[in-house]
Amino acid sequence: MASPIHQFEITPIVPFHVGGVDLSFTNSALWMTVAVILATVSLTVAMRNKSMVPSRGQLMAEGLYKFIYSMVRDNIGEKGMGYFPFVFTMFMIVMLGNILGMIPGAFTFTSHIAVTGILALVIFVLVTIMGFVKHGLHFLQLFFPPGVPVILAPLIIPIEIISFLSRPVTLSLRLFINMLAGHLMVKVIAGFSVMMIGAGVAGMLGSIGPMLFNVLLIGFEVFVCLVQAYVFALLTCIYLRDTVELAH
Repeated sequence: MASPIHQFEITPIVPFHVGGVDLSFTNSALWMTVAVILATVSLTVAMRNKSMVPSRGQLMAEGLYKFIYSMVRDNIGEKGMGYFPFVFTMFMIVMLGNILGMIPGAFTFTSHIAVTGILALVIFVLVTIMGFVKHGLHFLQLFFPPGVPVILAPLIIPIEIISFLSRPVTLSLRLFINMLAGHLMVKVIAGFSVMMIGAGVAGMLGSIGPMLFNVLLIGFEVFVCLVQAYVFALLTCIYLRDTVELAH
């Protein structure tokens, strides 16, 4: 029986090396491509024939749009609505990366720290650049808010800097660990059930419990996939708010 870790192995589909650098098209890249195509095609088709009485597809697309729109408006404000396409894109990437990984034989690219780390780094760089573009050096006030006694500066400034620099780390680790642990547990319980089935009649009867538990676990894991996409998008909004609202 395949190891539970096997589902996280990156394997090349189209080997390609340039100057000793591995640029192969892998199973991870394949499912990233699938996620992009699926999101683009499904949303385009859903909104192709817009009508006053929406179809199921249009209803789902509009509901998703309004959900992210409200998230951005409530957490960044009207001045931050320009970030809506970015937050929407991040949400779709993470959600599809999580959900597609639940398909047997698929690859959960959000279960790799390299992927979640890059997504978090993009957000961190965007926040830093836009913060200085919109506020100039006043953006540094983020590390020492107004009203704080100057005597506390040696304590507050290092804490705020560490907190700011740790954002991409915590953001990427939260998503990576949840996807890795959840999918690993589903595979372990499923493998345990299969092993019991092969142990005769008693084993088959004994496997019913783990199988039912695994069904519940799969349902819970789907829920976690959606929640983690929501949390990732929500934290993105919270971090981007620093580029819009800054204490004066």
